[in-house]
This record gives sequence, C-alpha cells and structure tokens, in this order.
Amino acid sequence: MSEAALIAETPTPRTRASIAEDLRNAGLQAGDVLVLHSSLKAIGWVSGGPVAVLLAFQDVLTETGTLIVPTHTSNLTDPADWQNPPVPADWVSIIQESVPAFDPVRTPSRHMGIIAETLRTWPGVRRSAHPHVSFAAWGRYAEQITEDHQLAWSMGENSPLHRAYQLGAKIMLLGTRNCTSLHLAEALSRTVPTTTSAGAVTQRGRRVWVSFPDWEYSTDKFPEILDAFCAQHHIENQLIGSASTLLLDQPALVDFAVKYLRQNPRPAE
Repeated sequence: MSEAALIAETPTPRTRASIAEDLRNAGLQAGDVLVLHSSLKAIGWVSGGPVAVLLAFQDVLTETGTLIVPTHTSNLTDPADWQNPPVPADWVSIIQESVPAFDPVRTPSRHMGIIAETLRTWPGVRRSAHPHVSFAAWGRYAEQITEDHQLAWSMGENSPLHRAYQLGAKIMLLGTRNCTSLHLAEALSRTVPTTTSAGAVTQRGRRVWVSFPDWEYSTDKFPEILDAFCAQHHIENQLIGSASTLLLDQPALVDFAVKYLRQNPRPAE
C-alpha cells in the first residue's frame, strides 16, 4: 500500500498519545512483560512512524515492564533447506562458506516488520545471540530474557520465549496473526519431529559453520489453535489505531496449545 493510500484510509493521524491510550484500553499495563508481533501499516498513518509506536509502548509499560520482539533471520539458515525460493544447488556451498556470521548488533532481522527492526537498534535493547531465531528486548527483564540463547532446541526450554512464559508474559498480535509463542508450545508438546539446523556463528573469535538439533517447527496449525483459544476464553479483537489486535495471556495460550497439539498431532509424512 502506498503512503497516499494509507493516509486516505486513516480517519485521523495516529499519534504516540492516541496509540498509548488504545494500548491501555486494550488492557496493557505498567510492568507487563509483552511479546509483540506487529504491522505498522495496519495501525494506519502514524505521526512519527515506528518510533512513535515504540514510545507509546514504553509510555504504557514504563521501565518496570519489558517489551520483546522477534528479530529472526531466516536468510542465515542453511541454504540447502531453502524453499521460498530455493537457490541453485551449486550456490549452496558458496553461501555456507561466505555468509557472514550472525552478529546481534549488526545483523538485521528479516520479515519481522519495521517496528521490531526499529526496536532492535534502540538504546538499551538487548538481543539474543541465536543465528536464526533471535529476540530483542527492552526494559526490566531484557537481559534475563535474551542471555545465553542456546543453539539447540531454539524456541523450547530456556529460550527467550520460555523465559517470558515463566514471567507470566502477555502476547500482543497487532495487525497480524503471527505468534512465535506457539513454537514454544510445539517444543513443549514433544509432538513435532526433530531436525538438524545449521548456520554461521562466531566462536572464539572465528567464523564457523555449525550444526545443531532443533524441532521441525511449523505454523500450519496456528490459525486453528488461536481461533479455538479465543473462542474458549471469549477473547475478541480490539483496535490499536486501525489494527485488529489480540492481547493474550502467553502461559495460558501455550498451555492450551500444548494440549491441543497432543490431541491433534501433525500427520506423519
């Protein structure tokens, strides 16, 4: 959508103050630990863009709260596994040997949205060091959430998502239905296959290509899980600006999803 079209569809400019008011009306509070998935365009035209949005979140959460966003880097996964699109077979070894190692400071996120990418470079933000599924966090528990993100079982126990779960986090799906916390449910359910992942990291000051075990994550069941959870708990969409938004209890959703996945396992291939 062009900026002109976005302006035409926005009844009044969204501002730091109006977004903060919407967030409070939706149930976000000071001190909350929040895992945020977001679409800036879904909010409408925002005076100040992603910076104004993040300032609004900080106004509501305050420094006693914590804001967490996914800063994943699918472009740093093993090119031998790429499908959207695949690369020629004779490119694979070249990419494996040449792609720069993941760097929590320098490496941009991919397909995470401009709000998450803006927070990644925000003063005081910490980012976990996983080459594929890092998370960035601001606020009280930022260091606790992001430290020591192990390569293996990347979104399972002791991952940033699991630490948020242990802190009783909330999830906000702002203009999107992407929800990485359901990958934590996949890991905890033990119902999904395992796989071997690989990527470039820095170890002892040297770039190395490493392999590690992980779950074979899939989003196939996520829409039905979200719909079933919201129906059971009578959760309705709310508006942040123009963005249809869900505010969810992360532990409750994950526990529900673990049970759902065990009752409805992925069909064997």
